[in-house]
Amino acid sequence: MPSRGKSYQEVKEKVTPGTRYALKEAVEILVGTTRAKFDETVDAAIRLGVNPAHADQMVRGSVVLPNGLGKTVRVLVFAKGEKEKEAADAGADVVGSDDIVEKIKGGWLEFDRVIATPDMMGSVGKLGKILGPRGLMPNPKVGTVTFDVGKTVKELKAGKVEFRVEKAGIVHTPVGKVSFGPEKLMENIQAVIETIIKLKPASSKGTYLKSISLSTTMGPGIKVDPQDVKAT
Repeated sequence: MPSRGKSYQEVKEKVTPGTRYALKEAVEILVGTTRAKFDETVDAAIRLGVNPAHADQMVRGSVVLPNGLGKTVRVLVFAKGEKEKEAADAGADVVGSDDIVEKIKGGWLEFDRVIATPDMMGSVGKLGKILGPRGLMPNPKVGTVTFDVGKTVKELKAGKVEFRVEKAGIVHTPVGKVSFGPEKLMENIQAVIETIIKLKPASSKGTYLKSISLSTTMGPGIKVDPQDVKAT
C-alpha cells in the first residue's frame, strides 16, 4: 500500500476514530492542517436513509452555494435565436445549436456545465452516451433544461452545484475551496444540507441524514454530527 503524505497524516492524527465532530470543529481541522501546494477542494459525502432503487426515493437537486465553488465554470448553452443572445449576454462561454452537437460528437469537451432550451433537446438527446456518463446531460429536474437561460447561466457561473444520490444512498458534492476559510465553507455546507432536507422523499422512513463526512482533495474524511449541521 502506498504511504500517505505528511498533510494526510497530520489531519489523521487530529481525528479521533468514530467521533462525530461539530461542523465548526471539523471544518477548522480541515482548513488548519492542509499543506498542499494548491488550493484543495472540500467535498461532502452525505449518506441518506433512502433506497435509490425506488423511484420515489431518488434524491436529486441543485443549490447555488452562497460563496460559490472557487473555480471558473465553463458553461455551454444549446439555444437558438433570442435565447442564444440572452445566453451570450449572461456570460455563457459557448453558445450554439446543431453545430455544437456535431463538434461534441467529434470529441470536443471543453466545458463544465451544459444548459439547453427545451426546443433543443431533440438534438442534444443524441449526445446522451457522451454527456450522460460525465454528468453533463441537461435535465429539467435540476433546472438545466429551461428557456430562462440568462438566469441559469449566471447561477452556474456563481457556483450552482447539482447533486444526485448514488446507489449506496450517498450524495457526493464539492462545497468550496480550503482558501474560503471555515465561515464560508460552513455557509456552503449548510446550504447543501438545507436543500437536501427539503428534498426528503415522503416515503423515506427513519433517520434521513445518516452520516456526513468532509474531506479535502488530499486528506482523509472527517465525520460530522448531522444534528449539529441541522442546528447550525
